[in-house]
Amino acid sequence: MVRIRLLAALAVVALVAVACGGDGSEEAGVPTTAPATTAAPGTTAAPAATAAPTTTAPSTTTSTTTAPPTTAAPTTDPPTTAPATTAPPTTEPPPTTEAPEPEPVPEWEIVPGTEDCVCADGSDYIFWVREADPTKVVFYLEGGGACFSLESCSFTTGNYDPDVDPSDPSEDPSNAGGIFDFDNPLNPLRDYSFVGVPYCTGDVHLGNATTDYGGGDVHHNGFVNATTALAEAVERFGGATEVVVAGTSAGSASAALYGGLAADAWPEAGITVLADASGAYPSVPAINAFIGGFWGTTTVVPDWPVNEGMTPEEWGLPELFIQAGLHAPRIRFGRYDNAFDSTQEFFASLAGFDASSIDQLMALNEASIEAAGVNQASYTAPGQDHGILYSDMMYTLEVEGVAFLDWFTRFVGGEDVGDVTCVDCS
Repeated sequence: MVRIRLLAALAVVALVAVACGGDGSEEAGVPTTAPATTAAPGTTAAPAATAAPTTTAPSTTTSTTTAPPTTAAPTTDPPTTAPATTAPPTTEPPPTTEAPEPEPVPEWEIVPGTEDCVCADGSDYIFWVREADPTKVVFYLEGGGACFSLESCSFTTGNYDPDVDPSDPSEDPSNAGGIFDFDNPLNPLRDYSFVGVPYCTGDVHLGNATTDYGGGDVHHNGFVNATTALAEAVERFGGATEVVVAGTSAGSASAALYGGLAADAWPEAGITVLADASGAYPSVPAINAFIGGFWGTTTVVPDWPVNEGMTPEEWGLPELFIQAGLHAPRIRFGRYDNAFDSTQEFFASLAGFDASSIDQLMALNEASIEAAGVNQASYTAPGQDHGILYSDMMYTLEVEGVAFLDWFTRFVGGEDVGDVTCVDCS
């Protein structure tokens, strides 16, 4: 009976040892930067296989002494080998299978401009790069006013930002919404690489002159700054097959020209241009030459055959669309505007345009562009707002039953989209 109990006990010990052998562990990373989600890849180690412990049966030479059953307990020799409850497994564990590591989540990188780059006040220039899918690239031109007089070009009270401060949260693209919200699965550009071009020269990214309006030199260096960033984009993403050139406000005004330059830089890629909030500025020869003279815009006209013989008076903003479209017909152009955009109304008046009916100016500009043989898809929303690409409003706006997000997603995806125009635009 005692021997039976000992064997039973040994069996229990063995079962306990098997049940307790091996454990699992899991390690997860945490985000390191904002707003791009940068969770470090997690790895999970499979439990190590543990073989059942080996035991040695009790010796069969155990002796017993016969005695009266009520007074003498039988004697037994103990097992010659104790059960191995902590011995390591006798077999090699199977190889662990780790989950594939996810692709690193891209972060924004600050890139210093070259020695030729400078902001209006003479300070250093930087731009931003986010490396994601190298075959799909967004070249984004920031907005922020314009200047062409002593008052408007003041470094302290002017109508623009005369420097770039990467420590300013308002200038950090990781704090913007809209197309910069890479956590939003609805963002059609969330997987694209980005090159963000800050704006600090007051010349809608078209300047190449230093002008003194009476308060010291103002460096209208926007074209040099932006083309430096474009060259960096080509160097990093030269194999891109899809390129989106977009801009808001002042960045929107010159987006078409940079679309043409992008077509030259990526001759095999699909080129899409979206101009966000600049459709109301007409082409008036005297104003074109006056402001262009301060900024030096005629010195940056590309040497495309279609540009031969053009005069400063002919270089208005609608002509940027026309000339780029005639130069590279594969470019797809689109624009977004609010019908009574108060910011466009202010700057149109400041520049000397008749801004009493800017909704009509938008329609006339688009008509002149298309009459020249360049198609431009348009989405015109009601109200006085200014710009949409940096705003989360792009995910909720709907005009005449057409959601802007759907229109924009189809447009950048290469589909033909119809014009959307508010009926009641007040």
